[in-house]
Formats: sequence, structure tokens, C-alpha cells
Amino acid sequence: MNTRASIRFALAAAITAIVSALPHLAHAQTTLAPAAQTQAAAVTRPFAPPPESSMPATGDFGATVRLGQQIFLHTGELAGKYVGNSLNCASCHLDAGRKADSGPLWAAYVSYPAWRSKDGKVSTLAERMQGCFLYSMNGKAPPANDPLMVALETYAFWLAQGAPVGGTLSGRGYPKLPAPAQVPDYARGGQVYAQHCALCHGDDGQGQTSHGETVFPPLWGPRSFNWGAGMHELQNASAFIKANMPLGLGGTLTDQEAWDVAKFMDSHERPQDPRFTGSVETTRTRYHDSPWSMYGRTVNGHVLGSQ
Repeated sequence: MNTRASIRFALAAAITAIVSALPHLAHAQTTLAPAAQTQAAAVTRPFAPPPESSMPATGDFGATVRLGQQIFLHTGELAGKYVGNSLNCASCHLDAGRKADSGPLWAAYVSYPAWRSKDGKVSTLAERMQGCFLYSMNGKAPPANDPLMVALETYAFWLAQGAPVGGTLSGRGYPKLPAPAQVPDYARGGQVYAQHCALCHGDDGQGQTSHGETVFPPLWGPRSFNWGAGMHELQNASAFIKANMPLGLGGTLTDQEAWDVAKFMDSHERPQDPRFTGSVETTRTRYHDSPWSMYGRTVNGHVLGSQ
């Protein structure tokens, strides 16, 4: 047999072998691929909440969704008896709870109930929201059956239409930053703050209001979140800042700048942790035993948390 004939023979044999194997390959793809593809899609496919224009306009359900959105945007005005500072839900959960990588409300809805080390138990979405009022709003937790809680949960449910329940959802929470190359530094952070943050939040960190409405929230001081809020921890604050700040320019700060300015922001005094035991040292040991918490640390001669 000449060389050309040998090649034709080998190709024919290879094609025959492939054709013979096709039924088995098809069966394997049918039985294995859908589960793998579904899992991959749940992890990588970006979720988009429904557009605001599709919000139901009539009926009790539509009215409750719209009320939940308004409470989210104007929390102090519409839920004032449970709010102790000048923040709104949307101060930290941007674009009315819609923005990915900004603690979006749609991701929270499909992620609870869940174990939370902060609570030491499995918490419901309602309990998670109550914690926001207690810590981030420096207020008190509304009863779970309060109409405003029902409205907030209904708004979250509407935003989460089509989101996979219990899976890993892209855009949930804040994207984690790698450990900083250098130890976060107060002085460097102050420079970043002056250059990129003070225009909106003020040289004194007290934010800006317009006609009594908070436009840019205070970042420390008596009208800001308290020492129990997750944003007081450097890993949370730096991740939020990196992804979202300056407003509309998220991702423009370096990782180190985000860590440094988080250190600067969280090294200022703020309202006391409502779990305060009567001793800053004991409260730190019990609730803030973390390298990322500034509570109980001494900065510029002042022990944070001692007012």
C-alpha cells in the first residue's frame, strides 16, 4: 500500500471510530452537561433586576412595592421612629438597592435565611433588615410584622424576580479586596479623602443635605452609622469604596488607596455600639476582636468607642 493510500485508510478508520462513539458522547452530554451548565450559569451570568418602569402600578401588591422603594430611598422621613441618624437605606445600597457590588437588595432577598456569625444563628431577611436599622441607622429594630418591614421585603422580592435562590450570585454584597500590600495608613488615607471624597462628604465628613434630605451621607460623627455597623470594619469599607467611590467613578482608586481611606474614615468617632457592655475593652473583646475593627483602638491619643 502506497503512502497516500495509507493516509486515506487511517483517516477512514479514525472517522469510523468517531462516528461509532457519537451516541455515547451524546448520552454523556445529555446526562452530565445540563447540571454543569446550570451551575456555571448561576455563578457567572449577571443578574439584572426588572426596570423601574415595570413596577406594578395598581393593586395592593403594586402599592406595597412602591412603598418599599420609597422607604428605601427616604428612610428617615418614612420610618423616622426607627432611625437615629441621617442615613437612608440607599446611602449604602446604591441606586435604590439595584446596583451590583453595592449590597444590592435583590441579592439579599435570595440569600436568606442564612447563618450569620454576627448573630450567632441562622437569620431571616427580616432579621437582617432589623439589624440595618439597629446598627447602620443607629436606631431601633422595627417589629417583623410592621407594615414598613413588609413593604421593604416586598420591594426586595420584586427586585429579585428571576434570581436563583441560595446560589452564588454575581454582584452580591461587595467584591472582596486582596489584603493590602502595605498596612492601611491613616495619614495616606487622609490625603485620599481630601482629594477624592471631601467634595461630596465634606472636609469634616458630615456629608451634605438639601432641603432637609441627605444627599451625601455623613461618614462619621453623631449622625453616621454606629460602631456595630458592618461598614465600620476596614475590609467592608474598603471593598465598598473600591467598587463604588467616588460616586460614579467606582474602580478608579487603587486597592491600597481604598484600604487607606477606609482606615481614615473608620478611625473617627461615631455613635456607640448598642451592644456596649459598659467597657470599651470588654466590648471590643466580645464583639470587635478583629484586625479590621478600629473600635477600642487608640488614634491620635483617643480611644475609639469611648466618645
